[in-house]
Amino acid sequence: MQTKEINSLVLAYLGDSVYENYIRKKLIAQKIATVKQLQSLATHYVSATAQAAFLKILVQENYFSDPELEVLKRARNTKGHAHPKGCDMITYKQATALEALLGYLTLENETTRCEQIMDKIWEVSYDCIWKKCS
Repeated sequence: MQTKEINSLVLAYLGDSVYENYIRKKLIAQKIATVKQLQSLATHYVSATAQAAFLKILVQENYFSDPELEVLKRARNTKGHAHPKGCDMITYKQATALEALLGYLTLENETTRCEQIMDKIWEVSYDCIWKKCS
């Protein structure tokens, strides 16, 4: 099966784990002492609202290639059944699109690009999260 033929929500399912694993590793590298603190900080990154905001910043910076934008658009336009409490459908679809792109890149063995995107998210989030939390 071609990666482009895989359902976007399936790609997002994989991308969600890629995203969360990256964030957990970065937070642990910050030498945070407790799981409670780790979980508290992780929620600043691992939420539909945060992911949608990070995606918006990267799109505004023209960070994505045309093929990556195609994956994002396809995923954003996928019909879903429901969205989590605490965010609207548009925010949820944007977050899902980011996760789908990460899942797509993972299946395409584009681990370097996936890492670049996550590094960029970490970079743009630094001021808005770490300076507030410290």
